[in-house]
Amino acid sequence: MAGYITYIDYLILMFIQEHLRFDWLTEPTVFISHLGNSGLFWILLCLVLLAFKRTRKMGFCGLLALLIGALITNVALKNIIARIRPYEQFPDIILLLERQKDFSFPSGHACSSFAAACALYWASEQRTRLIGVLSLVLAIFIAWSRLYVGVHFPTDVFCGVLIGIFSAWAAWQIIKRIQDRQCAAIKDSSVKEDGENG
Repeated sequence: MAGYITYIDYLILMFIQEHLRFDWLTEPTVFISHLGNSGLFWILLCLVLLAFKRTRKMGFCGLLALLIGALITNVALKNIIARIRPYEQFPDIILLLERQKDFSFPSGHACSSFAAACALYWASEQRTRLIGVLSLVLAIFIAWSRLYVGVHFPTDVFCGVLIGIFSAWAAWQIIKRIQDRQCAAIKDSSVKEDGENG
C-alpha cells in the first residue's frame, strides 16, 4: 500500500515537473518556498501582531499553533516515519533548490504555514480579517511551492496541511478557554463589588 501511494505521489510530481514548471515562474516560487523556512516568516509576523493591542490575540494564537505544529511534525512524525525525500528516491525528479537536511513526511512548511494562517484567521475580528485572509493565501502558495520545487511528495504536503489546521484549531480552543476564564473572573469580580457596595 505504501509503495502504491509513493508511486502515485511520484506520478503527480512528474506531471508538475513536465507540465506546470515554467522559467518565469520558478524564481518567484523558490522565493515563496523559502519564506516558509523554519517558520521564521510566520514567527516574525506573529511577534509583530503581538505588539498591537488590536491584533495581540492573533499573535498569541499564531505562536501557539506554530508550537503545536512543530511538536507534532518536526519533533515527532518526521523522525518516527523517516520518509526520505522524493529526489532521493527518484533521480528523474529535478530539485530546484538546496537539498533538505531533514525527512520528508509530513511537510513542515505546509504545517507551519497553515497552522499560523488558520490561527490568525480564526483569531481575527472583522477589522483585522484581511490579515487572516492574506495569510491563508500565502499558506496555499507556500504549500504548493514545496511540490513545484520537488522537495516533497503530495501526501507530505497534504498531511502537513491537515496537521497545521488541527494545530490552529487546538490553539484557538486554548485561547478561547483562557478568554472565557478571564471574562468569568471579571464578571465574578464585578458581582462581588456590587454586593459589597449594596
